[in-house]
Amino acid sequence: MKVEVQMPKMGESITEGRILKWLKQPGDAVDRDETILEIATDKVDTEVPAPNAGILVKTMAEEGDTVEVGTPIAIIETDADSAQVEESAPAPKEEKKEDATEESAPAEKAPAPAAAPAPAAAPAPAAAPAPAAQPAATGDSAMRFYSPVVMRVASTEGISMAELERIPGTGGNGRVTKNDVLSYLEARKSGSVAPPPAAPAAPAGAGPSLSAMPAPSPVAGDGYDVIPMDNMHRLMAEHMVKSKQISPHVAVVSEVDMTRIEKFRAANATAFKQREGFSLTYMPFIAEATIRALKDFPYVNSSIDGDNILLKRMINLGVAVAMQDGGLIVPVLKNADTLNPVGLGRGIADIARRARDRKLTPEDIQDGTFTITNFGVFGNVFGTPIINQPQVAILGVGAVQKKPVVIERDGEDTIAIRSMMMLSLSFDHRIVDGALGGRFLERVKQYLEEFNLETI
Repeated sequence: MKVEVQMPKMGESITEGRILKWLKQPGDAVDRDETILEIATDKVDTEVPAPNAGILVKTMAEEGDTVEVGTPIAIIETDADSAQVEESAPAPKEEKKEDATEESAPAEKAPAPAAAPAPAAAPAPAAAPAPAAQPAATGDSAMRFYSPVVMRVASTEGISMAELERIPGTGGNGRVTKNDVLSYLEARKSGSVAPPPAAPAAPAGAGPSLSAMPAPSPVAGDGYDVIPMDNMHRLMAEHMVKSKQISPHVAVVSEVDMTRIEKFRAANATAFKQREGFSLTYMPFIAEATIRALKDFPYVNSSIDGDNILLKRMINLGVAVAMQDGGLIVPVLKNADTLNPVGLGRGIADIARRARDRKLTPEDIQDGTFTITNFGVFGNVFGTPIINQPQVAILGVGAVQKKPVVIERDGEDTIAIRSMMMLSLSFDHRIVDGALGGRFLERVKQYLEEFNLETI
Protein backbone atom coordinates (compact mmCIF):
# COMPACT_ATOMS: atom_id res chain seq x y z
CA MET A 1 0.00 0.00 0.00
CA LYS A 2 1.30 3.44 -0.90
CA VAL A 3 1.19 6.09 1.83
CA GLU A 4 1.60 9.80 1.15
CA VAL A 5 3.84 11.96 3.34
CA GLN A 6 2.43 15.49 3.44
CA MET A 7 3.91 18.80 4.49
CA PRO A 8 2.66 18.91 8.10
CA LYS A 9 0.62 21.72 9.60
CA MET A 10 2.46 23.14 12.61
CA GLY A 11 0.22 25.94 13.80
CA GLU A 12 -2.85 27.93 12.79
CA SER A 13 -0.88 30.71 11.11
CA ILE A 14 1.62 28.48 9.27
CA THR A 15 0.68 27.87 5.64
CA GLU A 16 3.92 26.46 4.24
CA GLY A 17 7.28 24.93 5.07
CA ARG A 18 10.68 24.85 3.41
CA ILE A 19 12.52 21.58 2.86
CA LEU A 20 15.97 21.85 4.39
CA LYS A 21 17.35 18.34 3.89
CA TRP A 22 16.21 14.89 2.81
CA LEU A 23 17.64 12.33 5.24
CA LYS A 24 16.28 9.40 3.22
CA GLN A 25 16.40 8.87 -0.54
CA PRO A 26 14.15 6.86 -2.89
CA GLY A 27 14.89 3.18 -2.38
CA ASP A 28 15.79 3.55 1.31
CA ALA A 29 13.97 1.50 3.92
CA VAL A 30 12.32 3.54 6.68
CA ASP A 31 10.84 2.61 10.02
CA ARG A 32 7.66 4.09 11.43
CA ASP A 33 8.43 7.47 13.10
CA GLU A 34 11.95 7.49 11.65
CA THR A 35 12.97 10.97 10.47
CA ILE A 36 12.98 11.21 6.68
CA LEU A 37 13.51 14.95 6.18
CA GLU A 38 14.05 18.26 7.95
CA ILE A 39 11.84 21.28 7.30
CA ALA A 40 11.71 24.89 8.43
CA THR A 41 8.90 27.39 8.95
CA ASP A 42 8.90 30.97 10.19
CA LYS A 43 8.39 29.52 13.67
CA VAL A 44 10.65 26.53 14.08
CA ASP A 45 12.91 24.03 12.34
CA THR A 46 11.74 20.46 12.83
CA GLU A 47 11.97 16.89 11.61
CA VAL A 48 9.25 15.00 9.72
CA PRO A 49 8.86 11.32 10.67
CA ALA A 50 7.65 8.50 8.44
CA PRO A 51 3.96 7.77 9.09
CA ASN A 52 4.50 4.06 8.25
CA ALA A 53 7.35 1.60 7.87
CA GLY A 54 8.28 0.61 4.32
CA ILE A 55 10.33 1.76 1.35
CA LEU A 56 10.59 5.41 0.33
CA VAL A 57 9.75 5.11 -3.37
CA LYS A 58 9.38 8.74 -4.41
CA THR A 59 10.15 12.28 -3.29
CA MET A 60 7.99 15.03 -4.78
CA ALA A 61 9.94 18.14 -3.81
CA GLU A 62 13.58 19.08 -3.62
CA GLU A 63 15.76 20.61 -0.92
CA GLY A 64 15.19 24.34 -0.77
CA ASP A 65 11.62 24.15 -2.08
CA THR A 66 8.83 25.90 -0.21
CA VAL A 67 5.73 23.69 -0.09
CA GLU A 68 2.23 24.52 1.10
CA VAL A 69 0.83 22.68 4.12
CA GLY A 70 -1.02 19.48 3.16
CA THR A 71 0.85 19.06 -0.14
CA PRO A 72 2.25 15.53 -0.73
CA ILE A 73 6.06 15.54 -0.62
CA ALA A 74 6.91 11.81 -0.63
CA ILE A 75 5.44 8.33 -1.06
CA ILE A 76 6.19 5.28 1.08
CA GLU A 77 5.34 1.76 -0.07
CA THR A 78 4.46 -0.31 2.99
CA ASP A 79 4.75 -3.63 1.10
CA ALA A 80 8.49 -4.04 0.56
CA ASP A 81 7.99 -6.89 -1.91
CA SER A 82 6.00 -4.73 -4.32
CA ALA A 83 7.98 -1.52 -3.85
CA GLN A 84 9.11 0.07 -7.11
CA VAL A 85 11.21 3.20 -6.89
CA GLU A 86 9.67 5.95 -8.99
CA GLU A 87 11.47 8.85 -10.62
CA SER A 88 11.28 11.74 -8.21
CA ALA A 89 9.41 14.71 -9.57
CA PRO A 90 11.33 17.99 -9.70
CA ALA A 91 9.98 20.93 -7.75
CA PRO A 92 7.27 22.95 -9.52
CA LYS A 93 9.61 25.94 -9.63
CA GLU A 94 12.35 24.01 -11.43
CA GLU A 95 9.78 22.38 -13.73
CA LYS A 96 8.55 25.75 -14.85
CA LYS A 97 12.10 26.93 -15.48
CA GLU A 98 12.77 23.89 -17.65
CA ASP A 99 9.54 24.45 -19.57
CA ALA A 100 10.49 28.06 -20.16
CA THR A 101 13.91 27.00 -21.45
CA GLU A 102 12.38 24.45 -23.82
CA GLU A 103 9.96 27.04 -25.15
CA SER A 104 12.62 29.68 -25.67
CA ALA A 105 14.98 27.34 -27.55
CA PRO A 106 12.84 27.10 -30.73
CA ALA A 107 12.53 30.88 -30.73
CA GLU A 108 16.32 31.19 -31.03
CA LYS A 109 16.41 28.75 -33.97
CA ALA A 110 13.36 30.19 -35.69
CA PRO A 111 13.23 33.91 -34.87
CA ALA A 112 10.59 34.75 -37.45
CA PRO A 113 7.66 32.93 -35.78
CA ALA A 114 8.70 34.19 -32.34
CA ALA A 115 8.84 37.75 -33.60
CA ALA A 116 5.52 37.60 -35.42
CA PRO A 117 3.01 39.91 -33.71
CA ALA A 118 0.27 37.29 -33.41
CA PRO A 119 -2.09 39.38 -31.27
CA ALA A 120 -1.94 42.25 -33.76
CA ALA A 121 -2.51 39.98 -36.75
CA ALA A 122 -5.40 38.15 -35.11
CA PRO A 123 -6.95 40.51 -32.60
CA ALA A 124 -10.17 38.55 -32.16
CA PRO A 125 -8.75 35.42 -30.52
CA ALA A 126 -6.47 37.47 -28.25
CA ALA A 127 -9.36 39.62 -27.11
CA ALA A 128 -11.28 36.66 -25.75
CA PRO A 129 -9.79 35.67 -22.41
CA ALA A 130 -9.35 31.97 -21.79
CA PRO A 131 -11.06 30.30 -18.85
CA ALA A 132 -7.76 30.45 -16.94
CA ALA A 133 -8.12 34.21 -16.63
CA GLN A 134 -11.78 34.83 -15.96
CA PRO A 135 -12.44 37.70 -13.54
CA ALA A 136 -13.23 36.79 -9.98
CA ALA A 137 -16.88 36.86 -8.95
CA THR A 138 -18.18 40.31 -8.11
CA GLY A 139 -17.31 41.27 -4.58
CA ASP A 140 -14.87 38.39 -4.09
CA SER A 141 -11.68 40.20 -5.07
CA ALA A 142 -11.77 42.55 -2.09
CA MET A 143 -12.02 39.62 0.31
CA ARG A 144 -9.56 37.30 -1.46
CA PHE A 145 -6.55 36.10 0.50
CA TYR A 146 -3.22 35.52 -1.24
CA SER A 147 -0.46 33.57 0.46
CA PRO A 148 3.03 35.09 0.75
CA VAL A 149 4.25 32.63 -1.89
CA VAL A 150 1.62 33.80 -4.38
CA MET A 151 2.35 37.46 -3.61
CA ARG A 152 6.08 36.91 -4.07
CA VAL A 153 5.62 35.22 -7.47
CA ALA A 154 3.20 37.95 -8.57
CA SER A 155 5.64 40.69 -7.57
CA THR A 156 8.58 38.98 -9.29
CA GLU A 157 6.64 38.37 -12.52
CA GLY A 158 5.06 41.84 -12.63
CA ILE A 159 1.46 40.71 -12.08
CA SER A 160 -0.70 43.56 -10.85
CA MET A 161 -3.38 43.07 -8.20
CA ALA A 162 -6.08 43.65 -10.82
CA GLU A 163 -4.58 40.89 -12.97
CA LEU A 164 -4.13 38.60 -9.96
CA GLU A 165 -7.82 38.91 -9.16
CA ARG A 166 -8.66 37.49 -12.63
CA ILE A 167 -6.93 34.19 -11.90
CA PRO A 168 -9.36 31.53 -10.60
CA GLY A 169 -8.05 29.46 -7.71
CA THR A 170 -8.00 25.69 -7.41
CA GLY A 171 -7.14 25.66 -3.70
CA GLY A 172 -9.52 25.34 -0.78
CA ASN A 173 -12.46 27.78 -0.96
CA GLY A 174 -11.21 28.98 -4.34
CA ARG A 175 -7.85 30.14 -2.99
CA VAL A 176 -5.24 30.96 -5.63
CA THR A 177 -2.21 28.69 -5.32
CA LYS A 178 1.34 29.10 -6.58
CA ASN A 179 0.65 26.59 -9.37
CA ASP A 180 -2.41 28.60 -10.45
CA VAL A 181 -0.20 31.67 -10.92
CA LEU A 182 2.53 29.70 -12.73
CA SER A 183 -0.06 28.12 -15.04
CA TYR A 184 -1.49 31.55 -15.78
CA LEU A 185 1.96 32.88 -16.63
CA GLU A 186 2.52 30.02 -19.09
CA ALA A 187 -0.86 30.68 -20.68
CA ARG A 188 -0.08 34.39 -20.94
CA LYS A 189 3.26 33.69 -22.61
CA SER A 190 1.62 31.40 -25.16
CA GLY A 191 -1.02 34.02 -25.99
CA SER A 192 -3.98 31.91 -24.89
CA VAL A 193 -5.08 34.63 -22.49
CA ALA A 194 -5.47 38.30 -23.20
CA PRO A 195 -2.64 40.56 -22.03
CA PRO A 196 -3.53 42.62 -18.96
CA PRO A 197 -5.17 45.97 -19.71
CA ALA A 198 -3.00 49.04 -19.35
CA ALA A 199 -3.04 50.31 -15.80
CA PRO A 200 -4.84 53.64 -15.38
CA ALA A 201 -2.81 56.62 -14.30
CA ALA A 202 -2.42 56.62 -10.54
CA PRO A 203 -4.00 59.53 -8.70
CA ALA A 204 -1.71 62.03 -7.06
CA GLY A 205 -0.31 60.73 -3.82
CA ALA A 206 -1.13 57.09 -4.55
CA GLY A 207 1.49 54.47 -3.78
CA PRO A 208 3.05 52.25 -6.46
CA SER A 209 1.18 49.21 -7.72
CA LEU A 210 2.50 45.72 -7.15
CA SER A 211 3.76 45.43 -10.71
CA ALA A 212 5.34 48.89 -10.59
CA MET A 213 7.55 48.10 -7.63
CA PRO A 214 11.15 47.78 -8.81
CA ALA A 215 13.07 44.61 -8.07
CA PRO A 216 16.61 45.84 -7.38
CA SER A 217 19.48 43.53 -8.22
CA PRO A 218 22.36 44.83 -6.10
CA VAL A 219 25.89 43.71 -6.72
CA ALA A 220 28.23 43.12 -3.81
CA GLY A 221 31.21 45.44 -3.72
CA ASP A 222 29.41 48.67 -4.68
CA GLY A 223 29.69 50.05 -1.17
CA TYR A 224 27.62 47.37 0.52
CA ASP A 225 27.39 43.64 1.13
CA VAL A 226 24.58 41.41 -0.19
CA ILE A 227 23.52 38.93 2.48
CA PRO A 228 20.70 36.51 1.56
CA MET A 229 18.06 36.11 4.25
CA ASP A 230 18.19 32.86 6.17
CA ASN A 231 15.02 30.80 6.30
CA MET A 232 13.81 32.19 9.65
CA HIS A 233 14.18 35.84 8.62
CA ARG A 234 12.62 35.28 5.19
CA LEU A 235 9.55 33.51 6.53
CA MET A 236 9.26 35.90 9.48
CA ALA A 237 9.19 38.79 7.01
CA GLU A 238 6.44 37.12 5.00
CA HIS A 239 4.44 36.37 8.16
CA MET A 240 4.63 40.00 9.32
CA VAL A 241 3.58 41.36 5.91
CA LYS A 242 0.70 38.89 5.85
CA SER A 243 -0.46 40.03 9.29
CA LYS A 244 -0.56 43.68 8.22
CA GLN A 245 -2.52 42.69 5.09
CA ILE A 246 -5.08 40.73 7.10
CA SER A 247 -5.65 42.85 10.21
CA PRO A 248 -6.34 46.59 10.43
CA HIS A 249 -3.92 47.39 13.26
CA VAL A 250 -4.79 49.91 15.96
CA ALA A 251 -2.77 50.56 19.13
CA VAL A 252 -3.46 52.02 22.57
CA VAL A 253 -0.96 52.80 25.34
CA SER A 254 -1.12 52.92 29.13
CA GLU A 255 1.52 53.78 31.75
CA VAL A 256 1.72 51.48 34.77
CA ASP A 257 3.15 52.22 38.22
CA MET A 258 5.35 49.18 38.94
CA THR A 259 6.86 50.55 42.16
CA ARG A 260 5.32 47.93 44.49
CA ILE A 261 6.36 45.06 42.21
CA GLU A 262 9.85 46.53 41.73
CA LYS A 263 10.43 46.82 45.50
CA PHE A 264 9.16 43.25 46.01
CA ARG A 265 11.53 41.93 43.32
CA ALA A 266 14.50 43.73 44.82
CA ALA A 267 13.75 42.35 48.29
CA ASN A 268 13.10 38.76 47.19
CA ALA A 269 15.29 38.23 44.11
CA THR A 270 18.05 36.23 45.82
CA ALA A 271 15.77 33.96 47.83
CA PHE A 272 13.50 33.36 44.81
CA LYS A 273 16.38 32.31 42.55
CA GLN A 274 17.78 29.97 45.19
CA ARG A 275 14.36 28.38 45.60
CA GLU A 276 13.25 28.19 41.95
CA GLY A 277 16.51 28.14 40.00
CA PHE A 278 15.64 31.10 37.75
CA SER A 279 15.49 34.88 38.19
CA LEU A 280 12.33 36.67 39.26
CA THR A 281 11.52 38.89 36.28
CA TYR A 282 8.53 41.09 35.57
CA MET A 283 6.99 38.49 33.24
CA PRO A 284 5.14 36.35 35.84
CA PHE A 285 3.41 39.49 37.13
CA ILE A 286 2.56 40.73 33.64
CA ALA A 287 1.36 37.29 32.51
CA GLU A 288 -0.89 36.90 35.57
CA ALA A 289 -2.43 40.36 35.09
CA THR A 290 -2.94 39.70 31.37
CA ILE A 291 -4.65 36.35 31.95
CA ARG A 292 -7.05 37.89 34.48
CA ALA A 293 -7.90 40.66 32.01
CA LEU A 294 -8.45 38.12 29.20
CA LYS A 295 -10.99 36.36 31.40
CA ASP A 296 -12.75 39.69 31.90
CA PHE A 297 -12.70 40.52 28.17
CA PRO A 298 -12.84 37.17 26.29
CA TYR A 299 -13.16 38.79 22.84
CA VAL A 300 -9.49 39.80 23.11
CA ASN A 301 -8.74 36.05 23.39
CA SER A 302 -10.44 35.15 20.11
CA SER A 303 -9.80 34.78 16.40
CA ILE A 304 -11.77 35.41 13.22
CA ASP A 305 -12.89 32.70 10.79
CA GLY A 306 -14.65 34.33 7.86
CA ASP A 307 -17.78 35.93 9.31
CA ASN A 308 -17.48 33.99 12.59
CA ILE A 309 -15.76 34.89 15.85
CA LEU A 310 -14.02 32.00 17.59
CA LEU A 311 -14.01 32.62 21.34
CA LYS A 312 -11.29 30.50 22.95
CA ARG A 313 -12.19 28.79 26.21
CA MET A 314 -8.50 28.19 26.96
CA ILE A 315 -5.78 30.79 27.33
CA ASN A 316 -2.59 29.67 25.59
CA LEU A 317 -0.08 32.43 26.18
CA GLY A 318 2.58 33.09 23.53
CA VAL A 319 5.77 34.77 24.73
CA ALA A 320 8.05 36.26 22.07
CA VAL A 321 11.68 35.20 22.49
CA ALA A 322 14.64 36.83 20.71
CA MET A 323 17.05 34.22 19.37
CA GLN A 324 20.78 34.38 20.08
CA ASP A 325 21.68 34.63 16.39
CA GLY A 326 18.82 36.92 15.41
CA GLY A 327 15.18 36.34 14.58
CA LEU A 328 12.17 35.94 16.81
CA ILE A 329 10.10 32.94 17.85
CA VAL A 330 6.90 32.70 19.89
CA PRO A 331 6.68 29.53 22.02
CA VAL A 332 3.31 28.96 23.68
CA LEU A 333 2.54 28.22 27.32
CA LYS A 334 -0.56 26.02 27.07
CA ASN A 335 -3.48 26.45 29.51
CA ALA A 336 -1.70 29.34 31.18
CA ASP A 337 -4.90 30.27 33.01
CA THR A 338 -4.54 27.15 35.18
CA LEU A 339 -1.18 28.29 36.61
CA ASN A 340 -0.43 30.55 39.56
CA PRO A 341 2.17 33.35 39.19
CA VAL A 342 5.07 31.09 40.24
CA GLY A 343 3.91 28.40 37.82
CA LEU A 344 3.74 31.02 35.08
CA GLY A 345 7.31 32.04 35.88
CA ARG A 346 8.49 28.43 35.66
CA GLY A 347 6.68 27.82 32.39
CA ILE A 348 7.89 31.03 30.74
CA ALA A 349 11.50 30.39 31.84
CA ASP A 350 11.31 26.85 30.44
CA ILE A 351 9.95 27.71 26.98
CA ALA A 352 12.31 30.69 26.66
CA ARG A 353 15.34 28.51 27.49
CA ARG A 354 14.30 25.78 25.06
CA ALA A 355 13.63 28.37 22.35
CA ARG A 356 17.14 29.81 22.65
CA ASP A 357 18.61 26.30 22.70
CA ARG A 358 16.55 25.42 19.59
CA LYS A 359 14.91 22.53 21.41
CA LEU A 360 11.29 23.45 20.77
CA THR A 361 8.92 20.92 19.25
CA PRO A 362 6.16 21.78 16.74
CA GLU A 363 3.62 21.49 19.58
CA ASP A 364 5.47 24.23 21.48
CA ILE A 365 4.60 26.87 18.88
CA GLN A 366 1.01 25.85 18.10
CA ASP A 367 -2.41 27.05 19.21
CA GLY A 368 -1.48 30.34 20.89
CA THR A 369 -4.46 32.56 21.70
CA PHE A 370 -2.69 35.75 22.88
CA THR A 371 0.92 36.97 22.73
CA ILE A 372 3.14 39.11 24.95
CA THR A 373 6.33 40.65 23.55
CA ASN A 374 8.81 42.26 25.94
CA PHE A 375 10.97 44.79 24.11
CA GLY A 376 11.71 46.38 27.48
CA VAL A 377 14.52 43.86 28.04
CA PHE A 378 16.52 45.85 25.45
CA GLY A 379 15.79 49.14 27.22
CA ASN A 380 13.07 50.19 24.78
CA VAL A 381 10.32 52.21 26.42
CA PHE A 382 7.51 51.92 23.89
CA GLY A 383 6.54 50.06 20.72
CA THR A 384 3.58 48.93 18.60
CA PRO A 385 4.07 45.21 17.82
CA ILE A 386 2.52 43.36 14.88
CA ILE A 387 -0.29 40.93 15.71
CA ASN A 388 0.65 37.25 15.68
CA GLN A 389 -1.98 35.75 13.34
CA PRO A 390 -4.61 34.42 13.73
CA GLN A 391 -4.81 36.12 17.12
CA VAL A 392 -6.52 39.49 17.39
CA ALA A 393 -4.23 41.34 19.82
CA ILE A 394 -0.68 41.46 21.18
CA LEU A 395 0.65 43.14 24.33
CA GLY A 396 3.90 45.10 24.14
CA VAL A 397 5.92 45.57 27.34
CA GLY A 398 8.35 48.48 27.72
CA ALA A 399 11.27 48.98 30.11
CA VAL A 400 10.64 49.87 33.75
CA GLN A 401 12.20 53.27 34.44
CA LYS A 402 12.30 55.54 37.45
CA LYS A 403 10.82 58.97 36.78
CA PRO A 404 9.12 61.85 38.60
CA VAL A 405 5.37 61.35 38.69
CA VAL A 406 2.58 63.52 40.05
CA ILE A 407 0.59 61.56 42.65
CA GLU A 408 -2.18 62.54 45.05
CA ARG A 409 -1.71 62.12 48.81
CA ASP A 410 -4.28 63.26 51.35
CA GLY A 411 -6.02 65.29 48.68
CA GLU A 412 -2.84 67.11 47.68
CA ASP A 413 -0.72 66.70 44.56
CA THR A 414 2.92 65.89 45.07
CA ILE A 415 5.85 64.72 42.95
CA ALA A 416 7.43 61.35 43.73
CA ILE A 417 9.99 59.08 42.09
CA ARG A 418 8.19 55.99 40.84
CA SER A 419 9.11 52.94 38.72
CA MET A 420 6.97 53.33 35.61
CA MET A 421 6.36 51.06 32.63
CA MET A 422 4.62 51.63 29.29
CA LEU A 423 2.23 48.95 28.02
CA SER A 424 0.96 48.97 24.44
CA LEU A 425 -1.80 46.87 22.90
CA SER A 426 -1.97 46.35 19.14
CA PHE A 427 -5.37 44.94 18.18
CA ASP A 428 -7.37 43.86 15.15
CA HIS A 429 -10.05 46.49 14.65
CA ARG A 430 -12.29 44.03 12.83
CA ILE A 431 -13.32 42.59 16.19
CA VAL A 432 -11.62 44.63 18.94
CA ASP A 433 -12.77 48.24 18.82
CA GLY A 434 -11.12 51.16 20.60
CA ALA A 435 -13.36 50.92 23.66
CA LEU A 436 -12.69 47.21 24.18
CA GLY A 437 -8.96 47.57 23.56
CA GLY A 438 -8.67 50.53 25.90
CA ARG A 439 -10.66 48.91 28.70
CA PHE A 440 -8.67 45.69 28.42
CA LEU A 441 -5.33 47.50 28.68
CA GLU A 442 -6.51 49.56 31.65
CA ARG A 443 -7.63 46.35 33.36
CA VAL A 444 -4.13 44.89 32.92
CA LYS A 445 -2.74 48.08 34.46
CA GLN A 446 -5.15 47.83 37.38
CA TYR A 447 -4.21 44.21 38.11
CA LEU A 448 -0.50 45.07 38.03
CA GLU A 449 -0.78 48.07 40.34
CA GLU A 450 -2.97 46.11 42.78
CA PHE A 451 -1.06 42.81 42.45
CA ASN A 452 -1.40 40.39 45.37
CA LEU A 453 2.30 39.91 46.16
CA GLU A 454 1.55 37.10 48.60
CA THR A 455 0.97 34.77 45.62
CA ILE A 456 4.67 34.86 44.65
